[in-house]
Amino acid sequence: MKQLLLIVALITSIFLNGQNLYIKTYGNENNKAIIFIHGGPSGNATLFEGTTAQNLANLGFFVIAYDRRGEGRSSDSNAKFTYEEAFQDLNSIYVKYHLKKAVLLSHSFGGLVATLYANKYPKNVSALILAGALFSQQETYDHILNTQKTKYSNDSEQLKKINTVENLNKNSAEYRKGCFDLASEKGFFKMPNPTPDSKKLYADYEASEFFKTNIRNKNAPLLFYQNEKQNNIDSRPFLKKIKASGVPIFAIYGKEDGIFSLAQITSIKNLVGKNHFAFLDNCSHYLFVDQQKEFLSNLKYWLN
Repeated sequence: MKQLLLIVALITSIFLNGQNLYIKTYGNENNKAIIFIHGGPSGNATLFEGTTAQNLANLGFFVIAYDRRGEGRSSDSNAKFTYEEAFQDLNSIYVKYHLKKAVLLSHSFGGLVATLYANKYPKNVSALILAGALFSQQETYDHILNTQKTKYSNDSEQLKKINTVENLNKNSAEYRKGCFDLASEKGFFKMPNPTPDSKKLYADYEASEFFKTNIRNKNAPLLFYQNEKQNNIDSRPFLKKIKASGVPIFAIYGKEDGIFSLAQITSIKNLVGKNHFAFLDNCSHYLFVDQQKEFLSNLKYWLN
């Protein structure tokens, strides 16, 4: 009896913790559930919601979008920004919507959250989708810095800036920020040749309520590096373990996503298998907007 009460108390605690979460659903709750896990730390699901969530639901899925505790619209001054806390958020969603299993659709940093969650709770995951998701952090940082050093080999000021970042503690928020700031400044996250469809999606998003609530918690990365020991990881060993457990893994990346080297992309393709991998042309980091039709087509094919 005591054990039963303990389990009920744990579930209730998890559920109550989740009450502070911003969560929105799209589609019929009787359809296969897909939980979108956004990037960060300091990210949110507004771009996915404002461009893609309903279109994905229209394909016959129950889509759940949320902002992690302390990020975006899930304001919480007590948030710790650890992976374990992120797992509690996910578990609260499973409880709230009575889910036995769900597809985890993970983007950017969300890929690390989803991978570590699937490794810990494989029975909760019907499939794991890596969409422009991080999986080998140091390789990504090295690729950004090396690309910049090659491109600006004759620019002493730029090389000095790169060198400053390179000499920071690699397990620090400052190092992460320095690398991604360089990538952002040089257009690593931008679609090279915007299409009429992508232009409309971005324009509609910027005119929407979602854009107005594109809240960024600038303290989130600092707190994450302060509180989380696993702050610069290679998740491929976990992915191999997840795959071996029987959970299908799919990976979809943009060919022009500048934060990944070709060697990284090849390694993830080999890990998931070519039939579970898609590499989208004229597509950068936000692939669900850059090439939405192809992105959705691949998800529908894989999950059905």
